[in-house]
This record gives sequence, structure tokens and C-alpha cells, in this order.
Amino acid sequence: MTVFDFVSAVSSGRLNDDFRRIYGNSDMELLRQRARFLDAAEHFSRLYPERQEIHVFSAPGRTEIGGNHTDHQHGHVLAAAVNLDAIAIVSFHDEGVVRLKSQGHKADEIWLDDLSPRDEERGHGGAIIRGVLSKFAGKSVKIGGFDAYTASDVMSGSGLSSSAAFEVLLGTIVDKFYNNGKFGAVEIAKCGQYAENAYFGKASGLMDQTVSAVGGFVGIDFKNPDSPSIQPIDFDFSGSGYSLCIVDTKGSHSDLSDDYSLIPADMRACARCLGADVLSDADEDEFYAKLPEIREKCGDRAVLRAAHFFAETERARLEGEALERGDTEEFFRLVNQSGDSSAFLLQNLYSPKRADDRELMVGILAAKRFLRGGGAVRVHGGGFAGTIQAFVPAYAAKGFAAELDRIFGEGSCRVLSIRPVGGIEISL
Repeated sequence: MTVFDFVSAVSSGRLNDDFRRIYGNSDMELLRQRARFLDAAEHFSRLYPERQEIHVFSAPGRTEIGGNHTDHQHGHVLAAAVNLDAIAIVSFHDEGVVRLKSQGHKADEIWLDDLSPRDEERGHGGAIIRGVLSKFAGKSVKIGGFDAYTASDVMSGSGLSSSAAFEVLLGTIVDKFYNNGKFGAVEIAKCGQYAENAYFGKASGLMDQTVSAVGGFVGIDFKNPDSPSIQPIDFDFSGSGYSLCIVDTKGSHSDLSDDYSLIPADMRACARCLGADVLSDADEDEFYAKLPEIREKCGDRAVLRAAHFFAETERARLEGEALERGDTEEFFRLVNQSGDSSAFLLQNLYSPKRADDRELMVGILAAKRFLRGGGAVRVHGGGFAGTIQAFVPAYAAKGFAAELDRIFGEGSCRVLSIRPVGGIEISL
């Protein structure tokens, strides 16, 4: 399609059904997305005026719902794609170069004749682009090149994985056009993980990219981390009568690396006492039988964190089963249990180095007070600072957001929906 064709389709409402499927049924959200895509098309046309034939792509952010800090122990996770995404307007060519400008960032230019890692790109978007392209090229996919403009409303630092959305967006672009869609969601996710690990320089598991690529609710068993078992879960959250709220409690993530790294280190120390490398390979009954010995060798903090893993990995599986049955009451009960376990056993609601800064705990307190026993509340993501997650009755979502914004500042609470699809091309 041409730029004119796309602009006409958006302006006339021909893509309204597609947008509602991706972003939910809110009329205000529909208007916002139409304006957003028109703005992206305008920016693309100004950047690349000679390009008329275009393709349009989208890939979502994700929210972790169950399995807090279980993936690095090869456990079970429940997560879902959300209606915040990264989008791209793309024109393909055979010039041997990828030119990409992301909203708010400098333009990147990646020549395809040398896709080896560059030290100067580590930590920047160019490294992700180069890494994804390299992974496809290593699989003998012939890439000609493209020009692209991208924009993302997946907030950086929100725990919704803006990096995975961008990685899956790139993988979807290349797979759809140059590979006839042969890779599919799981291989696209692996391309993104490879780019983030080997090129961007950040260690990450496969959960974020997998959920972004697959879409909807996804149960993931990381027992075999190189080939995780992925179970899409058939549940229409839009009809449940609840909204998903993510609240930024405005805590700083600086100087928290040690806190994050200590969690897998503590869990692995307990696993080694049980003759395993990770806790998913250890026996829970043996853990409790040897509790005095493990306490002496590893300390009480590590013991509590290991206990969290054993319960949480099973709880994530049970949460998925509850959704499959449509049992939201049981699902919310388990989500609340997960939040309590993170607080009391995993101990990731505040950093001991900043004991006076307990924004997450204040957020959970305020959310629970508002909900008065309804819905569910838990820490979201890695913890120690950042965001909480709440499932709020839809009729109360506006009031919930207003109350949390009153405490943490305007725009702190985002009311989201679960997106049923992963990385896609939007076509006429």
C-alpha cells in the first residue's frame, strides 16, 4: 500500500476494527491511536519522501502476572501482552542498508555487509537492530534493507518491557517481508533475546520477547530454557469486568543492581545445597527436610527466597488454569497470594540500602485500601522500586487511577487492557 492509501484508511475509519482488536474498545483510545498512526506516517514521509510503498507493523509490551523471579530458576511464568506497543512505518528496498529513526532518538544506519557487534553501539538502539539482523542473516535469510520510522508508547522503566517490544517489532518486520513469516513467534523472540544479550549487552531471559511475540495470556515453562514450553491461554479479559492497572510509584532504579542479582544468587545457593544448579531441578520436600542445614549454609534470606520460588512457580501454573476455566475469583486469590509471597518471602518491595524509601509498599497499601478486598494487587516486575499491578473492577478504574495519581503524581496510573495478538503487520 502507499502512504496515501494508509492515511486514507486511517482517516476514514477503515482500520477501526483492527485498532479496536489491538487497543481495546474505548472510543477515546481509538481516536488516540488513529492520531498516533497518522503522526507516524507523516514523520515517515518527511524522513523518506522518495518512499511511497509502505508496510505497517506493531508489537506489544508485556506484563508479568505470575511467577515473580521464577524464570531465572527455570520455573513457570504467567504473563500477558498489553495494549501499549511499538509501531513502525517501513519501506523495503535492496540498497543493503537499514535506516531507522525512532521517535525521540537519533537515527541509526546499519549496513548489511558487516553485522558484527560494535562496542560503541552497546546500550543503544543500533545494537538491537544490528543484533536482530545478524541473527536472521545467520539463519541464511537474505535481507535487502529498509527505511523505517518507529514510535513507542511502552514507557521505559515501567516494567512493561519496551526493549522486548522494539526487538519483536524488528523481528516481525524482517520475518514477514524477507522470510515469508517462516520463523514465527518463538524464533522471533529468540532473535530479540540474542540481540539484547550479545549486542546490547544486557542479560535477559526469554519471557519478555516471547509474550510480546505471542500475544494474549501466555503460560511459559522454562524447564528447558533453550526451548521453553509455551501455552497460550484462551481467556477474554475484556469481558471479565476488570481493568489492568499499572502504577508507577516513582522510585529510583539507580544503585539496585546488587539487590536484583542477589535474588538468583540466593536461590542458586539453596539449589546447590540440594545438588542442583537451579531450584526447578531441586526437590521441594528435600528442601524442607534439610532446612536447618540450608539455613546454616545459605542464611535465612536465601531460605525464604527459595521457599517463594517453590510456591510461586506452581502458583503461576494454577493461575493459568484458573483463567482457562474462567474462574476469576480463584485467579485473583492466587495473584494476591503471589503479592504476599513477594513481600514476605522474596523480600523485593524495598532495598535495604534505602530503607526509608518504600514507594512500592505505599502503593500496595493505597491500592488495597481502595479495592477493599476486591480484585488483586501485587508488585510488578523485578521489584525494589518501580511499579505495582492491580486488577480493578472496570467501573472503578477511573476512580482508582485518580486516587493513585493523587498520591504519586499525574499520569502515574495507566489503565490497560490485555492485547490478544503479538507482533503483527497491519494491512488494508
